[in-house]
Amino acid sequence: MYQLWPLILSLFCQLPALSQAAAPEKSTLKLALNWKAEPQFGGFYEASFSGLFKKHQLDVTLQEGGSGTPTIQMLASGQVDYAVVSADEIVLSRDRGAPEVVALFAVYQTNPAGIMTHENQKFKKLEDVFRNEGTLMWQSGLPYAQYLAKKYAPLKVHSVPYLGGIGPFLKDPKSSQQCFVTSEPLAAQKAGAKVKTFLVSDSGYNPYTTVLAVRASRLKKYPEEASSMVQAVREGWRAYLADPKASNQKMAGINKAMDAKTFAASAKAQKPLIEPTASPGQGLSSDQGLGQMSKERWETLVQQMLELKLIRQKISASSLFKDL
Repeated sequence: MYQLWPLILSLFCQLPALSQAAAPEKSTLKLALNWKAEPQFGGFYEASFSGLFKKHQLDVTLQEGGSGTPTIQMLASGQVDYAVVSADEIVLSRDRGAPEVVALFAVYQTNPAGIMTHENQKFKKLEDVFRNEGTLMWQSGLPYAQYLAKKYAPLKVHSVPYLGGIGPFLKDPKSSQQCFVTSEPLAAQKAGAKVKTFLVSDSGYNPYTTVLAVRASRLKKYPEEASSMVQAVREGWRAYLADPKASNQKMAGINKAMDAKTFAASAKAQKPLIEPTASPGQGLSSDQGLGQMSKERWETLVQQMLELKLIRQKISASSLFKDL
């Protein structure tokens, strides 16, 4: 009997380590962004700058992105722990058999993608862009571009590739271009142009975007970590929407290409696209429902992508997101 005590004591000493096996690693979590430090990520930076991640026992590093940063692939392959993606990217990734990615928090309730036109073109609605002569600079392979091309066919406008920036747009008064309503229109106005912008969501295509996502395997293994991440991000966005000045100043130190006035203007322009809209009788405040998603919105997106033949199979909407 006495000979068993060393073994028993040895096993007993290992119990704390064994009980922690299912806990998250204490290493730094990588959160990949798909663009530069700008107001569209204001709540994430607020959570970092204000210590909200640390408040929720998280050590998070924000990884700045750029043009074409493949955050959905980076997340699926395990290069990062969390990432900012778009809803249609999640659907496409799932259809192509990549490791499952799950949406946790959708910043933009109304998608900020738009078409920017010159005011002197006197367009009154989005449809006018496609039913009149002129040049439209856009990435025709984007899901929303394919949706618009089908919805407003036959197109009278001449489509050409969008190569970035607003230079060609400023030179051609009969041109239109793709944009984020929180970005390029502000730059064009700063350059002296008079513009009018139409939201793509007005057409009926309105996928969630600037979506915080995680691999399904990590969510299953570390649900408390994911919940804490969402809480920190939600608190960050609440604080940023209430007063973006401090975080804008700090982001300006990271992204020196954007001036203070543009930071302020962009933060103001995006606010109504982020704050949730209450349904009749709900009486939701702007704090409630921030970042939340609905099964109906995901089902609509899946159906639209099926009709466009962007995906090959029906995907369960409830498997694409998780409200925490």
